Amino acid sequence: MTPSPPRTTARTYGVYRPVLPVTSPRHPHRMVYTGDADGRCEIFAWDRSSGVERQLTDRPHGTLLCAIDDDEAVWWFDEDPGGSGGWRTRHFDGGPDRPALAGVPYGRPAGLALAAGGTVAVGIRSPEGLSVHLGRRGGTGTAVLHTTEPGTLCDLAPGGGLLAVSGPAHSARAVTLLAPDGTTVAVLSGTRDRTWALGFAPLPGPAPGPTPSRAPEPAPARTPLLVMRERAGRYHLGTWAPGRGLELLPWCSFDTETTARWYPGPGGARVLLRQDRHGRSRLFTADLDRRELTPVPTPEGSILDASPAADGDVHFIWTDAVHVPRALSLSGAPLPGQSQWRLPRFGHRQDLWTPGPDGPVHTLVTTPADRPAPHPLVFLVHGGPADHDRDAYDPMVQTLVGSGYAVARVNYRGSTGYGPRWRSAYSEGVGHTQVADLVRARAELLDRGIGREGAVGLCGTSWGGYLTLLAMGTRPDLWNAGVAVKPLADCVTAFRHSTPALQALDTALFGGTPDQVPEAYAHASPTSYATAIRSPLLIVAARRDAKCPPEQVEAYLAVLRAGGVAHELMWLDSGHDGYDGADHVAVIRRSLRFLGRGLPSAPAPAEPFPHPERG
Repeated sequence: MTPSPPRTTARTYGVYRPVLPVTSPRHPHRMVYTGDADGRCEIFAWDRSSGVERQLTDRPHGTLLCAIDDDEAVWWFDEDPGGSGGWRTRHFDGGPDRPALAGVPYGRPAGLALAAGGTVAVGIRSPEGLSVHLGRRGGTGTAVLHTTEPGTLCDLAPGGGLLAVSGPAHSARAVTLLAPDGTTVAVLSGTRDRTWALGFAPLPGPAPGPTPSRAPEPAPARTPLLVMRERAGRYHLGTWAPGRGLELLPWCSFDTETTARWYPGPGGARVLLRQDRHGRSRLFTADLDRRELTPVPTPEGSILDASPAADGDVHFIWTDAVHVPRALSLSGAPLPGQSQWRLPRFGHRQDLWTPGPDGPVHTLVTTPADRPAPHPLVFLVHGGPADHDRDAYDPMVQTLVGSGYAVARVNYRGSTGYGPRWRSAYSEGVGHTQVADLVRARAELLDRGIGREGAVGLCGTSWGGYLTLLAMGTRPDLWNAGVAVKPLADCVTAFRHSTPALQALDTALFGGTPDQVPEAYAHASPTSYATAIRSPLLIVAARRDAKCPPEQVEAYLAVLRAGGVAHELMWLDSGHDGYDGADHVAVIRRSLRFLGRGLPSAPAPAEPFPHPERG
């Protein structure tokens, strides 16, 4: 069983960030991973025993998603610039590539799960909705689910006898369990307590070796599904199995967002957990048989991903504010895909906690070490909103600080990493709550003499771009320049042109659709305040963006033009998540030049990543 690797959402800004390798289930020394190929993400194969590394894909716009099955067929998603495509395979040792599963429609990836013996489940999202297909690699898939409701394939039980499909965590169908013929076996509701699935347990079995020709069908109780449920302000780990239902583990709960993965192979029911807490991360191992929770020693900082290996090792991506993300293992064994770029490291970091109505607001502040305060100040506003800034190396931060700016990254209300109450705190309305936290952090940074009055800018991507536009329109007196990259700009138009998953998120966030609660959408929409903007504004948008569609950016631009509001515009021929570093670097360069003109007394902008050298 190999659940599909998650799509990264962290900023890359043109610099490759390592992604955890995916290990062969039968030969742990063989791995595939997403690596850097001249500024693009591509798929590589690496044999640790021989040290041989080979690039498997070479596509103009890059390749991100990959997996490897029991027969050592390497899977990758072959997508077009708009994010739609299909899965293809090639053997680890080489040979031709071919379509992975016939009969699956062209669309966006919505989950991949690989079971023993070549059985595979593929989730695909098309204009007709979500479909899940079951079959054997190289054969023809059979559709087991068609739905217009938002969802993602979570996993396939090791023997192929049960599928888990995730819906919105707050919905009545948060998790749906399906038989191979499409029959619904069970449904876990999240309407009372948010609930999400994390994957089926592996079968206890022999040590790695040759793959059996056909995997035996497991007894249902031997392959429980790992589940996380939010209850009473905490995140509780639990398991679901046929005949037993969902059982929470009272000894294994956390006060902030936590995810988990089963340890593969034999050795009992063990789980690796990663907790995000206050901008940093911690790892734990849970022994479900002994009911023991044990901390895993790691350096202080952020763990962007972590995965237990078949040999009992733990692989993880670690970083902090001054160290580039690195793929590490607890055993010290080497891992592939290490960044070869020598990147700049500037600045002094500190944490700031500003009092607020729902608790203190946490801001990560980085200031130039070689220049006296006060500094021109840039707020880098994170996206999401269910995400957070962390103690992690960020090339955009380093580029700004190296150019003489102080940088503030605010984990406003709605951010993850601070518990359910903080994530759901919208007491001042959607968007306006978050802007209020930015305003509070701005006031304290100026009072402390870190930032300079009259030289304060905003820069954000996606939801961060939305907050940039909203803040500049609702508090135009506080901001002297703004950069909104691939923003949500018009809430109603975005809903009309968005995906079912994002429409479900908006419906939950606003308490209904635009037809049901039009005043809520109008109150939160940057379009409602666009004509009040008085400071320089740069908008960067993408023609193939499915998450923040170009139609809603055009609607916002029309309001700016009608109101005579000066602005600059940059269009990208890409989707929301670009894998080509050249686009990211182009956005940084344009943003730096723009901020240099827009913020009074700003320093001359530095070139992003000056004189990189291969190490």
